[in-house]
Amino acid sequence: MPRYDIVLLHGPSVYDFRKKPAVHGPISDVIPPSPYFEMYPIGLISISEHLVRAGFEVRIVNLAMKMLKSKSFDVEKFIKKLDARMFGIPLHWLPHVNGALALSEIIKKHHPKTPIVMGGFSSSFFHEEMIREFPSVDFVMRGDSTEKPMVELMEAVACEKRDFSHIPNLTWRGGNGEPVVNPLQYRPPDLNDVFTNYEHAIRQTVRHMDFTGYQPFQNWKKYPITAVFTCRGCIHNCRTCGGGAHYFAETMGRKRPTFKDPKLVANDMKVAEKFLNAPIFIIGDVLQHGEEYARELLAEIKRLKIKNEVVIEFFDPPKRELLEAIADAIPKFNIEISPESHDEEVRYAFGRPFGNEAMEKFIADAIELGCRRLDLFFMTGLPKQTAQNVLETVKYCEMLLDRHGHKKVLHPFISPLAPFVDPGSSVWQDPDRYGYKLLFTRLKDLREALNSPSWKYFLNYETEWMTRDEIVYVTYEAGMKLNEIKARHGLLPSHNAELVSKRNQKAVSVMREIDEAMAIADPAEKARRLAQITPSIRDIDQSTVCDKKELDWPTGFIKVNLHRVVPIVLSELVRRVFSPPKAKDMGGKC
Repeated sequence: MPRYDIVLLHGPSVYDFRKKPAVHGPISDVIPPSPYFEMYPIGLISISEHLVRAGFEVRIVNLAMKMLKSKSFDVEKFIKKLDARMFGIPLHWLPHVNGALALSEIIKKHHPKTPIVMGGFSSSFFHEEMIREFPSVDFVMRGDSTEKPMVELMEAVACEKRDFSHIPNLTWRGGNGEPVVNPLQYRPPDLNDVFTNYEHAIRQTVRHMDFTGYQPFQNWKKYPITAVFTCRGCIHNCRTCGGGAHYFAETMGRKRPTFKDPKLVANDMKVAEKFLNAPIFIIGDVLQHGEEYARELLAEIKRLKIKNEVVIEFFDPPKRELLEAIADAIPKFNIEISPESHDEEVRYAFGRPFGNEAMEKFIADAIELGCRRLDLFFMTGLPKQTAQNVLETVKYCEMLLDRHGHKKVLHPFISPLAPFVDPGSSVWQDPDRYGYKLLFTRLKDLREALNSPSWKYFLNYETEWMTRDEIVYVTYEAGMKLNEIKARHGLLPSHNAELVSKRNQKAVSVMREIDEAMAIADPAEKARRLAQITPSIRDIDQSTVCDKKELDWPTGFIKVNLHRVVPIVLSELVRRVFSPPKAKDMGGKC
């Protein structure tokens, strides 16, 4: 009997990142993980919980974290020792295409008869290409809610069935080697059966005695941010977003978002608060389902007396009345919004239809009502955006800080649309219409691009208004200028700003050297020159357009509520002794 029914393995964005240093650029400066995207999708936790609830033995292993933690960690040796009925690999965000596919090939090398399933947004889009062109992938589970279909697939694999035609949302390899595409039938009308259960994650960590394997990202111990979902899907259609209305309609077969009961969302928050004194991020604009939904959620949060820092995202500036309700319900509220550009024409072209007047009023109201932190995210690589336009965005940020920065609540950021336009987005489907040129779109080409020596060569697009060269270098320039402005306004210590500036300058210098090397026609000479540059690629992949610590919302001094965690740890240790991990005995259930 195998030890596990399924092991869910998450790899880094670039599998060989420890052997092939590259300038990955500021693509992760404004998100929690490192440039190697070690953060696994939160959906793995809900899939794991559903499978465990069905009696299966499940383990999550964040291999990217293990690789980051130890240069000597042997991935192949670790995988070879795993004993499972099936392996699962998320290819949710496209930047993981290199690591995810490499991982599937390594697993198949050591476990040739064990099936491998992949899933996530990018997998759902590329499902047929994945089955047709990558023999290491046996199944692709499509859709935004795959918890129950995954239980059905696990049951079929455990029973050693060969016909998978009854499993909804599944794409699989038929007898002739061609993909068989089952109907995308499982689209639950709500998310009330899906829980962001942090107690489950704690129990599984202890059961498998593997903290690193379950750790979400590199700095999570110092900054244990948690998240809860209000919905899957989106009513908006930002042009390059692979999670927008266009993607969900065309790829997921979902014409409108599906939501979770606000009482259950608040309950998920209470469970997170029970174990951690850390920020709780509410994912999904609470106004997407209407103001009544938002107010019901806020009323429930108030009733449960949630005291943690809470982060709310908005896709449009909310009215003052709703901000007043937030201030009344949440003692420590924080907000983030992504206007993308200061230029209303650019913003509208991208799919964010609101003006500066509404946004500036919202900023003033939020600060006046006690918002503890308000993050504004701007981006480079947008339709109708020129290099000069990007620098004007920085000037707009300075104006906002001059006007609203005295309380040090407002924090503007700027980062690139990188490394890829999202598959299934409006731009991906019709680049000419939006002024984009996509340089490569096949999985094998996207995978290979991530082996390039710098992020300029990762970019799979340019626009009518900016070349790849301009997108890269104006991003660094804008980041440098905004860093100086924030330092003057006291948003970060001068020595931190100085470190960012030095990394920025070094990154630009190394990028220029790489460009010169890449222009060499002779392959051997090009390789020699790139090898000479490699030692210079250090400490220039993070905090080059902003100090990454700027992203951190406040946390409690004691981050873990040990009096609540310890009893769970002890009970799971006892269970591990008397019932060690072992795959489910299907008995006569097959």
